[in-house]
Amino acid sequence: MGENIRMASSLYINYILLGMINLIIALHMGFLTVQFNTDAAAISMLISAIGIGKLFGLSFAGRLSDSLGRKPMVITACILYVIFLVAIPFSPTYAVAFVFALLAGVGNSILDTSTYPALIEGFPKRAGSAAVLVKAFMSVGATILPLMITFFIAGDMFYGYTFIIMAAVFLFNAIHLITVMFPRPNMVVVEPGGSGEQEEKKGVESYFTEKPVFWKEGITVIFIGFTSVSLLMVIQTWLAKYAQEIAGLGESAAINLLSFYSFGGFITVILLAVMLDRVFRHTTILMLYPLAAIAALSVLLSVSNYYVLAGIAFILGLSTAGLFQLAVTLMAEFFPGKKGTSTAFVTLSSSIAFIVIPYVTGLIDRHAGVSFIFLFEMLIALAALVLGMFISIRYKKVFNVPARKSILPVNTDLVQK
Repeated sequence: MGENIRMASSLYINYILLGMINLIIALHMGFLTVQFNTDAAAISMLISAIGIGKLFGLSFAGRLSDSLGRKPMVITACILYVIFLVAIPFSPTYAVAFVFALLAGVGNSILDTSTYPALIEGFPKRAGSAAVLVKAFMSVGATILPLMITFFIAGDMFYGYTFIIMAAVFLFNAIHLITVMFPRPNMVVVEPGGSGEQEEKKGVESYFTEKPVFWKEGITVIFIGFTSVSLLMVIQTWLAKYAQEIAGLGESAAINLLSFYSFGGFITVILLAVMLDRVFRHTTILMLYPLAAIAALSVLLSVSNYYVLAGIAFILGLSTAGLFQLAVTLMAEFFPGKKGTSTAFVTLSSSIAFIVIPYVTGLIDRHAGVSFIFLFEMLIALAALVLGMFISIRYKKVFNVPARKSILPVNTDLVQK
């Protein structure tokens, strides 16, 4: 267990840094436009390049995670991020920076498809909590980065110091991970007797009451991954504009609603980390949270009072954060023999949401107005509720266990891989 704690600590440090990387291009947009002699739209394309690189990486990252092991893949992701962070502030042209942004996206896909399975394998009895904590540490990183940038600006220092410090932490963590033992990938509890591949196959088969089918359970969880990210993106992108145009709030008050939303998201991942598998099963959360989001959105569309809207923003944060991590955990439970590959499918659906949802909601805003975006958000929440109900039913049939009992197999077998 002590070795698993060491592993988890290093993995969570990576996600503190990833929470910072998700914002680092946008928050340095002014510096980068000057460096590359371009405009804000071009710099925003660097962010899109990270998404494109992530989509490309997902085509092979999951399979490599399953075949090579989690440890070498996590270390590879760290090194790719070191290269990206050092390269961006010193890139001579925009085209060079674009290539390194693609590389960062590949690193993101490798990190996701190796970290989530490693956490699930290291903490099988608290897999949901371990996965949800990833979101909490990303929130920590998103809080630290603006403070770092403010510090360097106040001292009139080179903006690239932020990148260099983060690269140094990634490099140190990669070196530390070399000494850390990871759980053996894709292990399940096996029955005594037999040997090698036959024994493991027999263990996988005895793991289920009814064997899960990818085109049923798998596709449902993939769509849950899509809806979970979609719910987040709509609120983060359009809540402030809705508050200004429809509720009549001032710009500062409208932006402050996102602070309440973020705080709600942070609180919920902490609660889930503590209560998941002890009080609630993740299938219960996948039904309860969309239902709460639908109720909150209904109130949002009918009030204009700032304090009520602040409360609604907080509830929306509570009811939308952490769902993606729960979907990843659920996928690993249904398909324990290939956790890296199954994680890649869920991550792919989230990447598609990052591309599709901004485009669709932009069209809705242009042709119908921002209020209709939140009606669209209610439809997404309703779809998430239906998916959650279906997967809850299938979960009980596949595993035949009480809804609050953890069924992930215990794995204490450690190897240097």
